[in-house]
Amino acid sequence: MPILRPASLEDVPALAALGRDSFVAKFGHLYKPESLASFLEQVYSEPEVAKEVAGEDCIHQLAFDEAGKLLGFCKLRYPSWYVEHSDAANPIALGQLYTDPKMTGRGLGAVLMDWALDEAKARGHDAIQLSVYSENDGAQRFYERYGFTKIADIDFWVGDHRDDEFLYELRLQR
Repeated sequence: MPILRPASLEDVPALAALGRDSFVAKFGHLYKPESLASFLEQVYSEPEVAKEVAGEDCIHQLAFDEAGKLLGFCKLRYPSWYVEHSDAANPIALGQLYTDPKMTGRGLGAVLMDWALDEAKARGHDAIQLSVYSENDGAQRFYERYGFTKIADIDFWVGDHRDDEFLYELRLQR
């Protein structure tokens, strides 16, 4: 069972590295090197990750093994990036539910998702929203098992490359 805890500024180097490594392992082949490099700098550079961890808009939850190695993370963001796509009164966004590529299929994503759902409910949100790459069938199946449904088609930009994304939402019972 992983050890879960919130992120601190001391976690930023490992968090930034895992975010970069996970994104590149899954999606790196889709982009021109300059588009990928620009995106990674914008999203996963240590200064950018530190701003999120220190800021008030995002909550990062980290999963570690017993030896203290970072295995995965997820973040919740309020206000949601996608509020205009829904009639939910108080949605929160789930972003970057990532695990070490070697941990895929071992239940770590489920542990982080359970935390995210519990946290969103505890904070009084009526919906949780997330975007998923249109061709990431495995992730779509994962989210659908939790009851998420597609509510919109949206764009996701990596440098100058536009991806088709699906916006998913789950209405939460309080």
